[in-house]
Amino acid sequence: MLKPNGAAELAAFTERSYQERITEVVPGILHVLGVGHSNAVIIEGRTGVILIDTLDTLERGRRLLEIVRSRTDKPVKTIIYTHGHPDHRGGAGAFSGTEPEIIAFAPATPLLKGTETVQAVLNRRGARQFGYALTDAENISQGIGIREGIAHGESRAFRQPTVVYDEDRVVRDIDGVRLEMVRLPGESDDQIMIWLPEREVLCCGDTYYGCWPNLYAIRGSQYRDIARWIESLDVLLACQAAYLLPGHTRPLLGKEEVREVLTHFRDAIRYVLDKTLEGMNEGKDMDTLASEIALPEPYASLPYLGEYYGCVEWTVRAIFTAYAGWFDGNPTRLHPLPPKEHADKTIALMGGPEAVLKAAEEAVRNGEHQWCLELCDLLLSAGKDVEEAGEHKRRALIGLADRETSANGRHYYLVCAHELERRTERDGR
Repeated sequence: MLKPNGAAELAAFTERSYQERITEVVPGILHVLGVGHSNAVIIEGRTGVILIDTLDTLERGRRLLEIVRSRTDKPVKTIIYTHGHPDHRGGAGAFSGTEPEIIAFAPATPLLKGTETVQAVLNRRGARQFGYALTDAENISQGIGIREGIAHGESRAFRQPTVVYDEDRVVRDIDGVRLEMVRLPGESDDQIMIWLPEREVLCCGDTYYGCWPNLYAIRGSQYRDIARWIESLDVLLACQAAYLLPGHTRPLLGKEEVREVLTHFRDAIRYVLDKTLEGMNEGKDMDTLASEIALPEPYASLPYLGEYYGCVEWTVRAIFTAYAGWFDGNPTRLHPLPPKEHADKTIALMGGPEAVLKAAEEAVRNGEHQWCLELCDLLLSAGKDVEEAGEHKRRALIGLADRETSANGRHYYLVCAHELERRTERDGR
């Protein structure tokens, strides 16, 4: 979300949200926040320890082991992955000595066949989204946690699950602890919740965390079924938990807080889904809907719905393409001109490259950064005044980064600005 003080707002959110904090939720259950990019939960059983997630790197997994050791000498006998994202299982190698049982669930929907063919470009976009190449000062935050350890030269140490369930619900007694593990598709299709009914403790992974979620990841991913995500939140609410322990951001403590926060979180997502579908049915195009739909009060001012990670606008676009595909109904877009031909004709109408370049320079000077980007892209597509257009685009990207509340969007702007700068330096040699 673009705001005049977007980067400063993101920095303030990060400062108040991700200080290291170890919370004893109930006797024998600890929630670990701020040690890694993601959170972890430590559950003490009769003879051993159950871990829910293992943080993001080997080094941080070892720090998690130190926290376990500070509380008990019991070995880690069980690890449960809430889902397969690297930041939740990258520290598992720190727990190799006890050879724990490692539990995961198969995805409800498999990856599209051929996904591996585009992995290189998705990885490149992912590195931009997470800002791996940025300095700490540039990065500020990864939105839902402190920077991943790999940005500081640490290493991921994955361990494969020893048990993979393909059911929707599994109930087990593990070392005297009764657990209900339920598959809840949301941010990923292998996402689960872990419910401890006797303690009224609910571990929800990334189905809920305390900011607007990544209902669409700009790094590129399959559609995250938002209607199913809402149903998953209904399941969380039905537990009537006294304690909700998310995979990112702080735990929710007390039945009233859990109920209120989850209800608002679910209803805000449902509002965006419903408004997008209603607008589509009225014949509105994707760009119009993305510009019109925003969170109303009371949702807009709730601290746990701030757009520090995902973004409402990107959510609208994801919903539109999921339900209607790339075509927005306007026949003009059925066979558009190739980018270069469109750029050449548009530039000619605008009075030539010099006029467009001058307008781009004026736009960035006036803080009209998005307009500057669009003008520069015309020149770059046409291959005209590439060096000057690239410099104006770089400055506009930095200007937008300063206004962006979403860590993901901010990183993408800054990394692309650096890429343009390096390209200019390389081409100038």
